[in-house]
Amino acid sequence: MPRGDGNLSHDLLPGEKGPQDACGVFGVWAPGEDVAKLTYYGLYALQHRGQESAGIATSNGRQILVYKDMGLVSRVFDERSLSTLRGHIAVGHCRYSTTGGSTWENAQPTLGGHETGTVAPAHNGNLINSAELRDLVESHGDEIPGDDGKIRRITDGELRRGNTSDTAPVTALPAHDEHQSLEDAAMELLPKLRGAYCFVFMNENTLYAARDPRGLRPLVIGRLERGWVVASETAALDIVGASFVREIEPGELVTIDEDGLRTQQFAEPTRKGCVFEYVYLARPDTTINGTTVHEARVEMGRTLAREHPAEADPVIATPESGTPAAIGYAQESGIPFGQGLVKNAYVGRTFIQPSQTIRQLGIRLKLNPLHHVIKGKRLIIVDDSIVRGNTQRAVVRMLREAGAAEVHVRISSPPIKWPCFFGIDFATRAELIATGLGVDEIRNSLGADSLGYISEDGMIAATDQSRDELCTACFSGTYPMELPSEDRLGKSLLELEFTPTEEAVRRP
Repeated sequence: MPRGDGNLSHDLLPGEKGPQDACGVFGVWAPGEDVAKLTYYGLYALQHRGQESAGIATSNGRQILVYKDMGLVSRVFDERSLSTLRGHIAVGHCRYSTTGGSTWENAQPTLGGHETGTVAPAHNGNLINSAELRDLVESHGDEIPGDDGKIRRITDGELRRGNTSDTAPVTALPAHDEHQSLEDAAMELLPKLRGAYCFVFMNENTLYAARDPRGLRPLVIGRLERGWVVASETAALDIVGASFVREIEPGELVTIDEDGLRTQQFAEPTRKGCVFEYVYLARPDTTINGTTVHEARVEMGRTLAREHPAEADPVIATPESGTPAAIGYAQESGIPFGQGLVKNAYVGRTFIQPSQTIRQLGIRLKLNPLHHVIKGKRLIIVDDSIVRGNTQRAVVRMLREAGAAEVHVRISSPPIKWPCFFGIDFATRAELIATGLGVDEIRNSLGADSLGYISEDGMIAATDQSRDELCTACFSGTYPMELPSEDRLGKSLLELEFTPTEEAVRRP
């Protein structure tokens, strides 16, 4: 399915995959409100975090209904489908897959529980011990004893339906003790999870939210006039008219019901927020840990201008993610900012495959040069990152064909040399251009006149965060926790361990 017209400026060429984030999550507890529509608009604001599938679960206090499908939020839902999702609690999800393939079975929210209650979770992040969790589920078996001694089957079904995401075992595990409340089950289960995770989940009467002890992914709380909202980013609060209250703390479980909001700590917090949220992943109008993402990116551009100056005419950006840094570079250097490239926001991965002639044009499906801005000029072009290098190489070639006299490439993050296991789907280390090449070799590969990456110190300073509280693993190779063996990692890990049976449930 297409990933659509979000801000994923790297997804430009056949075979070129830029950094993609795992998911966006949203939850609302608001009696008297149309919670399904609030969630729809919240997910719309988070569409950039996942464009493969979308889903919403709602509860009216008696039962939970889930509606989900492949595609963008605007394609999955319409007035008719939203009108069937009634209640006072909702949980929503938009997905980009990092564990488990891009299939309907892996779309979220998932649904689990047993005869005494149901749970519907949505997850942003990536667990590095999902194989252990699967083993734990299997050790319990598919059946549990009831109060009367009779054996009851777990009604979760996500694992048996062929769900190979890391959310499936988390959905199944709380069902194994029907004497335990969901809140108590969560407090027992959450410390067993390793990796990056933000969970928003609910039963028939209560909304919950939890963030991993390092706070690798953002998660915030907002206040409505008649309720509460939790979301991956503050921008989603803005779109539904919720006022920002605070971030959910690392290692915190938040519970929201008719008695209000209460909180408990399930693990000692050791903050290690993902620095790439500031570089690229989050919306520019989002605030993370007190820093506005847009201002952080502008400051990265200012730092780039100081660290890697160049004599040039206009500063241009690879739209849209490179624009704030390009503005900062122009401000600091005194070189005018110009629009040199026009982006077609409506071209994603199309159902209709391009002809060979169109395919050879590659990047022009999404970007086209403004010849009068470029011809005869010395250009500085700013982008947020280089992954494989295919897109930047094509951009440089296109600018030269449009008549650029010089092309100087500036990147507002350091060279990406290491894969991420915490919710960003980078290329493998062997595919990362910076793994095997130095800066001058990369410059030569791109065909640029010069190439400058921001320093790691400069990037971190621009975020206004402490180095000790940021994860920089994709740049430094220093991971915030010990990783399991290579054979216990990977997007397809659970698919290799599990083959769906003929009972697998598919949407008609």
